[in-house]
Amino acid sequence: MYGYTHHKDDHLKRLRRIEGQVRGLQRMIEEDQYCIDVLTQISATTRALQAVALTLLDEHMGHCVSQAIAQGGGTADVKIREASDAIARLVRS
Repeated sequence: MYGYTHHKDDHLKRLRRIEGQVRGLQRMIEEDQYCIDVLTQISATTRALQAVALTLLDEHMGHCVSQAIAQGGGTADVKIREASDAIARLVRS
């Protein structure tokens, strides 16, 4: 079981909403909407994805990483490195 399992339905709802935003962006381009309006919607979609990512990261830290630390051994180091790498990817994006 993963850290997000208890909130899976919430995550799926948010991702479906984001999917709708992306479809809306496609329509905006198809309809030749104003550039700034498209960019504003891209920014909103990006923020929505980042919010999902941060929530998943928080759940990963609270469940997977803390569980690995409690068990000890090399698994904890691996989980901490994975989380650190994920944070670095989020910061770069």
